[in-house]
Amino acid sequence: MKKIEHIGIAVKDIDEAEKRFAKLLNTLSYKREKVESEGVVTSFFKTGESKIELLAPTRPDSPIQKFLDKKGEAMHHIAFEVDDIEQKMFVLKQEGFVLINEQAKAGADNKLVAFVHPKSTGGILVEICQENRTNL
Repeated sequence: MKKIEHIGIAVKDIDEAEKRFAKLLNTLSYKREKVESEGVVTSFFKTGESKIELLAPTRPDSPIQKFLDKKGEAMHHIAFEVDDIEQKMFVLKQEGFVLINEQAKAGADNKLVAFVHPKSTGGILVEICQENRTNL
């Protein structure tokens, strides 16, 4: 893993959360994006070399809505940047980690993403991500 790429935070209202985090971080969101496949709208803030990703549901069956229903607004996941997501997925499986998805998929901010199940990481949802080089 190269670095912490971002920390994902589940929020109920993306507009209100953007205002709150703009004040907190003293910077504006640099990108808002819908990820239809996940039923989510994201908003990214850059802070130092890392990013904060706000995630708000766009439909009732969204995984983020289910998270909010259980835990309320809170940290949702931590994402690590990798050079080769397929190789890292293979290594993680070999090490006994349970992956939520068997193949990397398109995510927000021009990334390929895969998630490691919290059951195998002590309760933390871990995302691994790689720049989607096919969309550059």
